Amino acid sequence: MSEERIESASRQQINSGLLMEALYSEKIDDFRAEFLDLHPYDQAEFFSELDDEDRAKVYNFLSPEEMADLFENLEADEEDFKDVLAQMNPNYAADMLSNMYADDAVDVLNELDKDQVASYLTIMDEDAAQEIKDLLHYEEYTAGSIMTTEFIAISANQTVRSAMYILKKEAPRAETIYYIFVVDEDKRLAGVISLRDLIVADDETMISEVMSDRVVSVSVGEDQEEVARMMRDYNFLALPVVDFQNHLLGIITVDDIIDVMEEEASDDYSKLAGISDLDTVDRNPLTAARKRLPWLIILLFLGMFTASLIGRFEDTLDKVAILAVFIPLIAGMAGNTGTQALAVAVRGIATGDLEKESKWSIILREAGTGLITGAVCGLLVTFIVYFWKGELFLGALVGISIFITLIIATLAGSLVPLLMHRLKIDPAVASGPFITTINDIISILIYFGIATAFMSYLT
Repeated sequence: MSEERIESASRQQINSGLLMEALYSEKIDDFRAEFLDLHPYDQAEFFSELDDEDRAKVYNFLSPEEMADLFENLEADEEDFKDVLAQMNPNYAADMLSNMYADDAVDVLNELDKDQVASYLTIMDEDAAQEIKDLLHYEEYTAGSIMTTEFIAISANQTVRSAMYILKKEAPRAETIYYIFVVDEDKRLAGVISLRDLIVADDETMISEVMSDRVVSVSVGEDQEEVARMMRDYNFLALPVVDFQNHLLGIITVDDIIDVMEEEASDDYSKLAGISDLDTVDRNPLTAARKRLPWLIILLFLGMFTASLIGRFEDTLDKVAILAVFIPLIAGMAGNTGTQALAVAVRGIATGDLEKESKWSIILREAGTGLITGAVCGLLVTFIVYFWKGELFLGALVGISIFITLIIATLAGSLVPLLMHRLKIDPAVASGPFITTINDIISILIYFGIATAFMSYLT
């Protein structure tokens, strides 16, 4: 660790100690001086470590507006917003929500019951409440649900001087000022101008002369995952959101997209792991078990089917018991290969890369990958079994089984999520445990099918 980082970490520890001392001794001025000097993220980190009693003191020491900056940086997966708001005086909480950016306030209110939301909106500032209401009715996980209405819009038929006046006036409440969007008299999106271009332009120049009319926008109903992909592809800091008539409704900023990417990645990973939700850490064993049990029960029955399948080849095992030694090897290889192909396919679908390829090219590529990996692993295991057990035909049997299994497992791991995507089903539900269990069944059928067919050469 560098000296600068050590010094920074040490300073943060000192700040925490000073803050706690000021909090316990109720030295409001000392606490405020130290606390408000911190970045809002550090404020949120400090706040999240406090117990309910200490948090109550913080509410008395900070104004609702100051608390709003902190609250915007609290992690939804680490805090129960419902409980935190319940600890505050309702009027204090409503005032705090009024001072938050509308999209962040909506994220908080979405965690509450409808009755609670209605109660807070009733006592909030009227203008802020209306902005939040406008956002609340949009469907969750769409562009409308993550956009903010705190943006700066100017007219195409005004001068740069008048635009700068508007910018200075509205900048304190705007979420970003690096892009200024231009609208016509009907509030339709007409163009965009960067802050840099606005600053360097002559004061008497018309906005229509310096703006760019080639604006990339998203529909208010667009899926948030597609919005994130567009932000990534175009490297935007903000993206305008429009309705079907191209009216400018709001903007989506890059900080919201980072949250979306994290949320989508967590969601996909949880499904790949066969768990319903990884966004929260369940400290209650009963809650954690309830979330994990559905997939585990499904996999349990699939496992029982695999066991019964092996039982159907009991005669083969009785005659050649050595075959049982290689069941875990073949099933494990099938599961590993299928999971690798699954991860590549799900990632490709999530990033949109696979949509650029034809389905036949994907099938041929995966078949080729399975052919090469199957041939290498099959030949390797053939020689290993031969030198280990001294039986060339047994080695060949295991090697051929792995060869065929890896080809099929690779194809299954990539084609199942593609098929689900085509059927408008989230491909991540083709989870690792599910693909692994299916490939177990396939590998057992292949292995014992070949062994039974060539039984005379084994006995």
